[in-house]
Amino acid sequence: MKKSVLRGIINRFLGLLARFLPGATTIRPALHRLRGVKIMGKVFIGDDVYLENEYPENIEIQEGAQVTLRCVLIAHTRGPGKIVIGKNAFIGTNCVISASPGRTLTIGEGAVVTASTVVSSDVPSHTLFGVPKGQPLAMVTVPLTMETSYEQFLDGLKPLRSTNGKGK
Repeated sequence: MKKSVLRGIINRFLGLLARFLPGATTIRPALHRLRGVKIMGKVFIGDDVYLENEYPENIEIQEGAQVTLRCVLIAHTRGPGKIVIGKNAFIGTNCVISASPGRTLTIGEGAVVTASTVVSSDVPSHTLFGVPKGQPLAMVTVPLTMETSYEQFLDGLKPLRSTNGKGK
């Protein structure tokens, strides 16, 4: 359903206020409710959280859920989808949650998504979901400075030797 330009402007303005005003359990949820986000009960929405601008009504955050600092929830990618954050779920800092068109992406009740995780499929209830800790990927022989081209940087990467003697 096509929204008016005025409604789009208002949604974006309210969303911007919600990203930066205080009140993780009060002001921010109230502003997102005004935008159309379905928020059930008391929730926590951290600083600089981006909740879908185009289809805010396609985001649902259930009672006790926590969406922490700098998370991004996108309910449309070439068409609207839906995101449901279950009761008492926890979304760690800097996560990106992106729904596919015509699909509902669900973060299950009591699930915990670790910091900096990209989520594009359902997370089962009561599951710790995330990526392994950062690890060395390659040796940098040409630093990526302001004067270095990206191609030079890539050409300078050298594989790391495996510690088990089999190589990588």
